[in-house]
Amino acid sequence: MTAREAGAVADTATGPGAGAKPAGGRPAPKSARGIRTRAALVAAARQVFESDGFVDARISDIARTAGVASGSFYTHFDSKEEIFSEVVAQVRDEMLHPHVRARGGSADPRDWIAAANREYLRAYRRNARLMAALEQVSRVDQQFAALRAERASAFIDRNAALIRDLQQRDLVTSRLDARVTALALSSMVSRMASLVFVEGEQIGFDTLLETLNWIWFNALQLPEPS
Repeated sequence: MTAREAGAVADTATGPGAGAKPAGGRPAPKSARGIRTRAALVAAARQVFESDGFVDARISDIARTAGVASGSFYTHFDSKEEIFSEVVAQVRDEMLHPHVRARGGSADPRDWIAAANREYLRAYRRNARLMAALEQVSRVDQQFAALRAERASAFIDRNAALIRDLQQRDLVTSRLDARVTALALSSMVSRMASLVFVEGEQIGFDTLLETLNWIWFNALQLPEPS
């Protein structure tokens, strides 16, 4: 797989949180101790949000889980909302699974799509409780509704880039609008992931993945590998 082809199935990050800036308005800490404390708080917040959800999570629980005094929380974050934004930013990086592009060796676009869908579903399953918390708070908070929309848009943009790449190589008809097609197919994958991993719809992982892949392949009318 060429670098151009690989870029169509993943964004340009090199790992979860790579190059990311703090979600809030404060600059990143410069001291090693400050960096460790902030990282511990974010990791603890993720644990607390997964356990308690956003509404019931408390700053004191986050500080205690991180092993720091409650006052240390406010050195790095202004509020529960701000640290939740940071956790959501990490999840966004994971959901876009940047490591997929390292999987070379196949010239079949079906393999790229299957790998991208597989890693997305795995990441969604792994982060199901956080995704449920984001759904919960985004219904009542415009800031998090915007974050949710941004996460969805990044997923759609990545898939639209893949479709455009296939169109340029005459593997997919140019009659399809790449972004509209990506919106339709990405929404299907995301909604099915939510139904299964958050709402408890009883569908096995392999069945879910195979079905979504088949719909993708047929919607794009990808030719069978020779």
